[in-house]
Amino acid sequence: MNTRKYIDNLGGKLNTVGNNIKIAREKNNLSRQTVSDQLMILGIDISSQSIFDIETGSRTVIDYELCAFAKILDTTTDALLKDFRTYLDKI
Repeated sequence: MNTRKYIDNLGGKLNTVGNNIKIAREKNNLSRQTVSDQLMILGIDISSQSIFDIETGSRTVIDYELCAFAKILDTTTDALLKDFRTYLDKI
């Protein structure tokens, strides 16, 4: 069981960026496979299935993965983390 206090407040998801990654990916008209391929070029091995898991909140995201997602999706890590920042601001 995950003991992080905020996990229940976030619907049991293992990350707070997945939905924003999905939104940015779709805005850029990129498939999960294309994002996976671009991550591989950067030396980060994340399969399209793992991207789906990230987008649905069933996989965690490591900091360097987050930075690579931001680069590929032409956004910022702050934009991807905005939901968690909103959560923190309410505390």
